[in-house]
Amino acid sequence: MFFTFFFSSCVLGFCYRAAGAPVTSSTPALRFTSDGKFQIAVFEDLHYGEAEDLDWGPQQDVNSTRVMSEVLDTESPQLVVLNGDLITGENTFLENSTHYVDRIVAPLVARNLKWASTYGNHDSDFNISGEGILAREHTYTNSLTQSMVNTTNSGVSNYFLPVYPADTTIQTPELLLWFFDSKGGNYFQQRTLNGTEVPRPDWVDQSVVDWFVQENARLSQLYDCAIPSLAFFHIPVNAMLAFQNQGVSSTREPGINDDVPLAQQGQGALQGDATGAVAQYGGQDIPFMKALLATKGLMATFSGHDHGDDWCFNWNSTLPGMNFSGNGLDMCFGRHSGYGGYGTWTRGSRQILLTKESLGNSVETWIRLEDGSVSGRVSLNGTYGRDEYPAVIDSSS
Repeated sequence: MFFTFFFSSCVLGFCYRAAGAPVTSSTPALRFTSDGKFQIAVFEDLHYGEAEDLDWGPQQDVNSTRVMSEVLDTESPQLVVLNGDLITGENTFLENSTHYVDRIVAPLVARNLKWASTYGNHDSDFNISGEGILAREHTYTNSLTQSMVNTTNSGVSNYFLPVYPADTTIQTPELLLWFFDSKGGNYFQQRTLNGTEVPRPDWVDQSVVDWFVQENARLSQLYDCAIPSLAFFHIPVNAMLAFQNQGVSSTREPGINDDVPLAQQGQGALQGDATGAVAQYGGQDIPFMKALLATKGLMATFSGHDHGDDWCFNWNSTLPGMNFSGNGLDMCFGRHSGYGGYGTWTRGSRQILLTKESLGNSVETWIRLEDGSVSGRVSLNGTYGRDEYPAVIDSSS
């Protein structure tokens, strides 16, 4: 991505730059609407392709597509985020594993919506890889998913997307969206000597952390200030488990809290027919957490993986079992969106709404359920975590 500008200034933490040469990009530009809004619909854990050779498996995919369609017929997002576990990779066959992408994105293509993905642990297994899913995504012009880090252990879906003002003469992004690959699952087409699959590390790799820190510093220098941002990654970090252990309030952090304890990065659960000792958590995600906290302008992060959790919390203290403190960063779960994967909680999609007026100070977010109702609407602002909200209904479908 290349930019040409005349001059810049930073006012009240926001970056402004006079019009210069047009932005050149390999992907379509994301923009706020003319009334200053930018909405994201997040679909988590769709798990297409599960039990594809049995009657109930394909029906689950039909139901998941219905969920996506019903949500998108109600909401009007500028971007859809597919935040990991798009496919239950361990159930797929090599010859058609990535073809499920076509079914997943069909509701988006039909509505001409742009989307961006992160890949989850179930998106990597003996017959499927993140590289293969990305290649399939790139057959669609509305896919914004990229891969900006190429190291041995980086994973695939590590990249950022800028979001620009509606005014096309303004060449500075108003918002940055960061995407990270938390990996996990098993290595593509690899087996051990005894014939079992080979597990992958399930945390954001140090090489990705280094890239993130360097790229964020470059962007801050380029625009002479910190641009407000959000981050997406499939497997939550240990801070979310530490907060859960401390206690999730049903009214201050409204949401379902049924996966207790939740599974965080570095837990090392085995998938498919992989065997051997299960890795123990040993602080593998600490560099990533510290990099997130050090990112000026980062407002909130969003994860999935734990189907029975959909709350948010404000990380403003030293949590149990941790030796460093949060700085007020908000961290959220999405909502289990697919009929594949474990659990029968009512499916839905986390919505994220940003406005120019409150950018950098507040993020509105809620869960749009498949029945059209809204659950857990909150404002991630300076008082979130102290404000009281109605408790959510823990329902099934």
